[in-house]
Amino acid sequence: MHASIRARSAVLAGTLLGVCGVALSAHAATAGCSVSYTVTSQWQGGFGANVSITNLGEPVNGWTLTWAYPAGQKVTQAWNASVSQSGTQVTARNVSYNAGIGTNAGVAFGFNGSWTGSNPVPAGFTLNGVLCTGGVTGSPTPTSPTTPPTTPPTTPPTTPPTGADDWATYHGNNTRDGNATHLAPLSTLSVAWNAALDGAVYGQPLVVGGRIFAATENDTVYALNPDTGAVVWSAHVGQPEPLSDLPCGNINPLGITSTMVYDPATNRVFALAETAGGAHTLLGINAGTGVVEVRAAAEPPLGTPKAHQQRGALTLLNGRVYIGYGGLLGDCSDYIGSVVSLTTAGTGKLSYAIPTSREAGIWGTAGGVVDGNHLLYAVGNGESTTTYDGSDSVIALSPDLQRTDFFAPSDWATQNAGDADLGSMSPALVGQFVYADGKAGIGYVLRRDNLGGIGGQVSQLNNGCDAFGGSAVAGNTIYLPCTTGPRAVTIGSDGTARELWRAGINVPAEGSPVIGGGAVWVVDYFGGVLYALDPGSGAVLAQVRVGQAPNFASPTLSGGRAYVGTRAGVTAVAGA
Repeated sequence: MHASIRARSAVLAGTLLGVCGVALSAHAATAGCSVSYTVTSQWQGGFGANVSITNLGEPVNGWTLTWAYPAGQKVTQAWNASVSQSGTQVTARNVSYNAGIGTNAGVAFGFNGSWTGSNPVPAGFTLNGVLCTGGVTGSPTPTSPTTPPTTPPTTPPTTPPTGADDWATYHGNNTRDGNATHLAPLSTLSVAWNAALDGAVYGQPLVVGGRIFAATENDTVYALNPDTGAVVWSAHVGQPEPLSDLPCGNINPLGITSTMVYDPATNRVFALAETAGGAHTLLGINAGTGVVEVRAAAEPPLGTPKAHQQRGALTLLNGRVYIGYGGLLGDCSDYIGSVVSLTTAGTGKLSYAIPTSREAGIWGTAGGVVDGNHLLYAVGNGESTTTYDGSDSVIALSPDLQRTDFFAPSDWATQNAGDADLGSMSPALVGQFVYADGKAGIGYVLRRDNLGGIGGQVSQLNNGCDAFGGSAVAGNTIYLPCTTGPRAVTIGSDGTARELWRAGINVPAEGSPVIGGGAVWVVDYFGGVLYALDPGSGAVLAQVRVGQAPNFASPTLSGGRAYVGTRAGVTAVAGA
């Protein structure tokens, strides 16, 4: 989708639901289906649509969906299906990665089209020769662009509760401790499956209600079967930004980079997509069907939109999604670190920007860390080296995005000048303290109830750990993502930090650690290896090759498995 389409979009939903049972063969298998057809955006002469199929009969391997347009509409571009058209008759066939649809499972695809005069919903759909009958519901088709509604176009199905094995946000919860306390003890590791997707998976996979959710840099969100890695549904939400169109950077193309978040109240998975033209859009996708129910502009409040990259995990708090913005690799052009918030309906935009003239990115991969009634963010180096500009800090924001507290090192100006700031690792909650680390190799212990302002740390640990990503916490021990390999630091009751161990040179893993099953799990994203380490010593307990992964990769732990986003898709590891 182009930015101009989103800015002038009109949304309507037409849902055609049908169930039927017929004899398919000598095996007397039954077939049934339901189809949801949703116009997600519309402009003069054009529109975008999502089609979601639910198979209510026997499992199928290979599918063809047909329908006829009543007003001469034409399909011009499609994704996640091979679509052809002859006159008014449209035929959509599966692609290689979504051919199978199990009983009560679904698959989704999308397309752009053209229209003249009117754009009514098709009257009926046929799946593999079986008519999906039922009534058509929805609003009349608009003949000119209108303002998107504040309520979602479809009603979500019954929301599954999050369970002990669910991993609905980065590191499993809003404190970002990455501690999977219900994970079974470590056993022999082996690769259970590899799911090849249409791009690199930079964000941490989510696990909710027996499905794996992953997003790619090709702007596609997937639901996967946790046992096999098979695609349950996929939703291509836009065209990613090619690196050649950006002022600098290192991700090509640039699509969905941050970790998504699941909202049990709406049964939606939320993702932030960067698309061609430099647009940033919040998507709310039905976790059961893959239908895009929310599409809202979420641009940073200051600077040039195309200069901003959204790297930090999304945070869900009190019915709002919080989105942190930083810059591209190279710190080029006009970007200013900020946090944007919208409701889960895509409305009520709020924002906070660091009071600097440039830079001060908020890009730590853990995103916002929730501490009681406020959110903590790490902030990178800013432009100023004379008057303090809010950069190189840990900030506390209220839910309405007012700054309520902050900490900055006393030598912030020197750190700003040397790009040696706190912005590279999200802050960690450790008992009554906050632990902050970054590019300078210094860990700062702060009070949770009073971050301390400039130079107000309780203590500091000069242990040379340049930290990038998110940490993990168990009790008073924090496991750090150092560029020289993982380390463990303990914090005493008086706030004194002490290094417990650092992994040996045989563990060249820079990924963001998590804990579970009696092990610390960390990815060597350059070498493509997942390590399980002894939490008390850092010794290697087990390791398995998972394939090269994006920078700062962090495994998801759930149900006796570890799931790792890689440069090719998702790898599942058994024995976790």
